Order: sequence, then C-alpha cells, then structure tokens
Amino acid sequence: MKRNSLLMVLTLSFMSVLIAGCAAEGQAGGQANYDETKKMVIDILKTDDGKKALQEVLKDKEIKQALVMDEQAVTKTIQTTLTSDQGKEFWKKAFEDPKFVESYAKSMQKEHEKVLKGLMADPDYQKMLTDVLQDPEMQKTMQEAMKNQEFRKHLQDVINETLSSPLYKAKIEETLLKAAEEAGKQGQDGGS
Repeated sequence: MKRNSLLMVLTLSFMSVLIAGCAAEGQAGGQANYDETKKMVIDILKTDDGKKALQEVLKDKEIKQALVMDEQAVTKTIQTTLTSDQGKEFWKKAFEDPKFVESYAKSMQKEHEKVLKGLMADPDYQKMLTDVLQDPEMQKTMQEAMKNQEFRKHLQDVINETLSSPLYKAKIEETLLKAAEEAGKQGQDGGS
C-alpha cells in the first residue's frame, strides 16, 4: 500500500513536468511527441535543479514513510522466498559451490562456537550426550570405527608424532628420572 502511494506521488510529479513541457510546446505552435518529452524529462532530472527537486521530494515525511520497509512485509517475503521451490533450488545449487560453502561456514563459525559452548555448559545437553555415548548401539558403532584400518593408521601417526615431540620427550625423561630417584630411595631405605 505504501509503495503504491510512493509510485503515485512520483508519477504525479513526472506528469506535471510532462504537462508543463507539453504546454510550452503547445504555446510555441507545435505539438511535442512522446520521445521529445521523454528526452526533456530525462535531461531535467539530470540537471542539478532536477536532482535537488527529487531530493526535496524524498525528504518529505510522507514519502519517507512510504519508502520505509514494512518489517512484516520483509519477513513474509523472505519466508516465502526461502520456502518456495525456487528458493530451495537456489540454496541447493549454492551449497554445491565449494567457495560459497567455505565463505558461509566462515561467516557462521563464531555463532556455531557460541552455540556449542552454550550447549556444553547446559546440564540437559550434557545428560543427553552422556546417554548417547552410553547407548550400546553407539558404543558398538564407535568400536567398529576404531577397528577401521584408516583410524588405526591415523592413531599410529598421532602416537609417532607425540613420541617424537621434544616437549613430550622432555616430560618422559623427567618422569623417568623421578621414578629412578624414588626407586633408589626405596632401595636405600630397604637395605638399611
């Protein structure tokens, strides 16, 4: 409804310019044709005066109200577009494009992290997760996945990586030295 009133105001504005142009032509003795009038209106709109006139029209409170988007109309349009067959087809094609998927995932990453952190702190979610992990079918599936050759190879690579890490080697060495010292102390206490 608001859009219609905006169109009506703009149409009336242009018609007044056209009528004024035609009246001037009529007084000169000739009749302006459509193309000449159209060209004249376009030329007028391109001038600084024409631009100022449009800006003043757009500053009018009634026009502004007509231009402001109705929140319900926008929401309804988005919902209709997303749930329509064309909308579903668009999203299906969009998610087949790896670049789109990557940019979409990056844009949503922080939101996903917030959701997951919130869920991890939620006692109801923790209970549901525990129930799922304790489900015999789930445990069976996880055991079968762990027996998989690819998983075993990955696990072996992780263990080799960990064992070759200088930090891990230093921790193991420290732990072995402590154990040797304790064993030496126990041997001395037992011998005396």
